[in-house]
Amino acid sequence: MARGSSGPVPDGATLVVADRDVPGSLDALRGQRFDAVVEVARSLPWVREALAVVDAAHRTFVSTVSVYADPATPGQGVDAPLLAPREDGDYGAVKVASEEAVRAAHPDALIVRAGLICGPGDLSDRFGYWPARFARGGRAVIPDAPDQPLQIVDVRDLAAWIVDAGERGLGGTFDASGPRTTLGAVLDAIAAAVGAPDLVPVPVAPAALEAAGVAPWAGPRSLPLWLPATHVGIVARDTAPAAAAGLVCRPVAETARAALAHERALGPDRPRQAGLDPAEEATLVR
Repeated sequence: MARGSSGPVPDGATLVVADRDVPGSLDALRGQRFDAVVEVARSLPWVREALAVVDAAHRTFVSTVSVYADPATPGQGVDAPLLAPREDGDYGAVKVASEEAVRAAHPDALIVRAGLICGPGDLSDRFGYWPARFARGGRAVIPDAPDQPLQIVDVRDLAAWIVDAGERGLGGTFDASGPRTTLGAVLDAIAAAVGAPDLVPVPVAPAALEAAGVAPWAGPRSLPLWLPATHVGIVARDTAPAAAAGLVCRPVAETARAALAHERALGPDRPRQAGLDPAEEATLVR
């Protein structure tokens, strides 16, 4: 069930078109019982309405690692303190409130606190910036922070695990991302997988990037995946329980190749949501 604005559903699936901001949008599902429901909403009223209307044997709520109150400390698990729940506003706080609503109605639900989701279909332009940039070749500015912690999860691996968990009836709360690694290792893997022969990474110190007005993580004029020390904990979670529960993550190289294909389909010269444009990068190199 969706608005239908993101493209067709897979063969064999039925799309129920609805806008969840419209009262009664879930009525088409009322009175049915499903094997499993996967809820991805970032709206507490949407979550509450679905809990009241849509019946299922198994329930999954896709949350986020942004629910945690301490984004700085690496190695924390799902028992770490959370943000105070909120009805609206802050993304992480709304997800905390939504988790609470799901657990109250379904104590055996699966709560998936997803990390940085990468791979084909990504609309954030974060991870995809690097395969696209390295494939273009030449002198490419990278953050001189090779030891920064980093975790990613390919969207295909996360989706497969969610479906499998529903079939198995898995419950509980998990930080769902890949194994802990470093920014340097991820960028090296991307470069080895898709980098042009003339690619030359140019490390620039974080202080110099900040002085030049380059933002970390995401957004315009940024270097994606780079984080300040105040936020490295969100990409260094304890994901061993998720791995033990069946989450299998493919090599970074496979995600990079799929992300590059997606970037090329979108067009390399389009306006980006994250990264540096060639002129901004050339100025930094000079």
